[in-house]
Amino acid sequence: MTIVVRADELQKKELLAQGINKEVQIQWSDKLIPVAGVDCYIDLLFNAQSHIAELSALHPALIIVNEVCNTTDQLPAGLIRMNGWATFLKRPVVEASCTEAGLRTKAEKIFEVFNKKTEWVADIPGFISPRVVTTIINEAYITLEEKVSSKTEIDIAMKLGTNYPYGPFEWSEKIGLKKIYNLLSILAQTNKSYEPSLLLKKEALY
Repeated sequence: MTIVVRADELQKKELLAQGINKEVQIQWSDKLIPVAGVDCYIDLLFNAQSHIAELSALHPALIIVNEVCNTTDQLPAGLIRMNGWATFLKRPVVEASCTEAGLRTKAEKIFEVFNKKTEWVADIPGFISPRVVTTIINEAYITLEEKVSSKTEIDIAMKLGTNYPYGPFEWSEKIGLKKIYNLLSILAQTNKSYEPSLLLKKEALY
């Protein structure tokens, strides 16, 4: 089996967090081009605005993209969405969405290479974990806006009080605050409870 992966160094480290459980050839590349005999392409640096045309040339190989915000009906047919946000990718479970049963089976075999179980979730913006975490981060920014406490104190309180691996501000730095803001903005289009706080918007965009 041959897998080509586009990823930065952190994503590579997180993808390999559980090791590799079978003989497989993995090629790491900053550009995905058609290669004979490749079973799957994984694009962890996926950008819906600039990578679509590039990926369309890779069919009929399986194509998995790190796409948290856009749903499959907003992407070309045959792409499998996964949650590859920083800190989530290193978990032994991968959140993914795909409407075709045959592609799901193939994708599960790919994730098994990395000792990761596939959790198929609803094809909605944000999957499950990113929705929850972005909401927590947004609430932390609202708390900061109201001058209840400092970023450091809120991070400490959340880690000690809830046993989260990171405080909300620490988490937002690892994921990228602009990604947090983009997802919240998409979710807020149908549910105003996700409306990004003014302070979060300011720090994300300026």
